[in-house]
Amino acid sequence: MGWLQPWVPTLVALVLLAAIATTGLAVFRTSQPLAALSALARAVLQLAALSLVLTGILRDPLWVGVGLVVMFVAAVATVARRIRATAKQVVSLGVAMLVGNVVVLVIVLATGAIEFSPRYVLAIGGIVVGNTMTIATLTARIFHLSVRDHWDEVEGWLALGARPIQSTRQLARSAVRSALIPSIDQTRTTGIVVLPGAFVGAIFGGASPLEAGRFQVVVLACILAAGTITATTLARLLGDVKTRPLDDEVRTRLFRRGAVT
Repeated sequence: MGWLQPWVPTLVALVLLAAIATTGLAVFRTSQPLAALSALARAVLQLAALSLVLTGILRDPLWVGVGLVVMFVAAVATVARRIRATAKQVVSLGVAMLVGNVVVLVIVLATGAIEFSPRYVLAIGGIVVGNTMTIATLTARIFHLSVRDHWDEVEGWLALGARPIQSTRQLARSAVRSALIPSIDQTRTTGIVVLPGAFVGAIFGGASPLEAGRFQVVVLACILAAGTITATTLARLLGDVKTRPLDDEVRTRLFRRGAVT
């Protein structure tokens, strides 16, 4: 049972931290007080499964490719569920996120900035996919809310003969900028406020601080480039709005009934 001993403190810490998050949300009476607990439980199960899977695929380029595809599909599905996407919007999400991820991966691998080996491709690919997922969610949600809240302005442009994409252009630009703020701030404060996971992980893996820093800088550049491509492409694809977006509650009810297609 000696193997179990290091996990006891981890389990105690996880229980306490999950209790704090859940209690805080419940006391504040948010609509989903168990969201943090559910997310943490899923993370534990998924990371456990991932650890087992990675043991067998890290040396096989084919399975690494399959793993990245699974990550990408899961990311698109997560964003689509979060924004209650229609079928057309799911396609837009897929295109925007695919372009953003493929472009940056091709650049860093072709230039040799990241070693072209299964473990590095999986690591950088997973990081970029995860960040473009967040940026796509923010872009779509902010754009949707902006169009709904400024519909009189959009409708005015349409009445003057502007094309739908022209009538929402300024709102789309604002949504892209807002969606990228967390990534820009993280990059700006790296090493001062933020100690990035890739940097720490590389050091724990035996890399020198200088090599870990080089890897982290490449990662940050990938996130910004992929996020910019994803956000701008998605905003462009979602910009063809001809009717006022539904309120979130109405859209959620329709989505659950399968009426949003």
